[in-house]
Amino acid sequence: MSRSVVAGLAAASALFVALPGAAQAAAEPRVVSDVTIPAPPLSEFEQGLVKDDHGVKLGGVGSGLYPAQRRGEYWMVTDRGPNGEPKVNGEKRRTFPVPEFAPAIVKVAVRNGQARIARTITIKNADGTPITGLSNLADHDEVPYSWDGQTQLPYDPGGLDTEDLVTDGRGGFWLVEEYSPSLVHVGSDGRILARYVPEGLRLTAKYPVYDTLPAVFATRQQNRGFEALGVSRWEHALYLAVQSPLANPDKKTGKASSTSRILRVDLRTGRPTGEWAYTMENVATFDPAAQQGDMKISALNVLSPGRLLLQERTDAVARLYTVDLRQATNLLGRPETTPTLEQSVPSDVTVATKQLAVDLAAIPGLPGKIEGVALVDPWTLVIANDNDFGLGTFGPDGKLIDSGVASHLVTIRLAHPITGARADATAQDDQE
Repeated sequence: MSRSVVAGLAAASALFVALPGAAQAAAEPRVVSDVTIPAPPLSEFEQGLVKDDHGVKLGGVGSGLYPAQRRGEYWMVTDRGPNGEPKVNGEKRRTFPVPEFAPAIVKVAVRNGQARIARTITIKNADGTPITGLSNLADHDEVPYSWDGQTQLPYDPGGLDTEDLVTDGRGGFWLVEEYSPSLVHVGSDGRILARYVPEGLRLTAKYPVYDTLPAVFATRQQNRGFEALGVSRWEHALYLAVQSPLANPDKKTGKASSTSRILRVDLRTGRPTGEWAYTMENVATFDPAAQQGDMKISALNVLSPGRLLLQERTDAVARLYTVDLRQATNLLGRPETTPTLEQSVPSDVTVATKQLAVDLAAIPGLPGKIEGVALVDPWTLVIANDNDFGLGTFGPDGKLIDSGVASHLVTIRLAHPITGARADATAQDDQE
């Protein structure tokens, strides 16, 4: 066991001993720190790679969040890069204002109320060349266009829309992404070691690709692939959740459904070992201003084998639930039914149970669109928002008119501890 893991265990134990009175007596969770993450221009952030950033600054780093080695340091990951969806001639088009942008892992250090970017790891192909965030496959992904939606861009089978990450304990990382959707193993230098995709996808790239995941996950809704990832060291497993119900058998079903799926994957082989149905909240009571299709899963932490802390959200409302998979039906290997799971849960399928743990929407001052959630210890949460690279509109000169939304890291002291979290769930890995 590494010294950092021992230190993490000791810190967690100390918190239970040293905080019996005041913390437990607190009536409500409270924000103890709120810092803004630096936002350099993309041409500065990725020097030599991005030539014309169209005025776009670094953002989107709140897509994933995981504690680094030292307290106050966090690993974060950008998504595919700045992208928009303007209407051109009455048609919505997926635009990439900076198509050469390479998704990146960043370490953010918080000291004395200030955040700085301590390290950047560009995600790369096996040959060391940077990847892109462009759409992968025609007829499976959205058609990519230039910033103004006028010029179609080429597809890139190796592009990633990264959304969450954990460390692998050996200096590298596991990530999930939305295109395939897929699970990706990345080395300490950012080179992709393996990408695991749904069976039958027939994806090839400049790095190893393995079709080990259930084929049904390829029916994910556009931009609603794997969004949440957690690691269970004691199970040698990763837990993955799709952002929204699958478009199974069609898009209309996915948008109306409240049944999502959670997948467990052996981190040694990339092969699934469990699959469960999860019922998302009814939007009418969760966020009456939204629609059911706006409900999303954006983060999860593993508390103990088969027990998760999972976030459901709209852009305006976010809540955390403790989820128990242990008595739920393992669907792995079970033939897909008609009607589908997304249309109607069969009577012989038990879905995962859940209980509200933290109502983030009730905590004043939190940013919108919370995507990153890290349980640092049973009493402490850190959350991050996705500011979408500040994308607003573009002026006639092609320069961004920034939305003004910043990327935040917010530390929250809970009124009650998250119960059932094993001490090693919060232990941090050597990542230097």
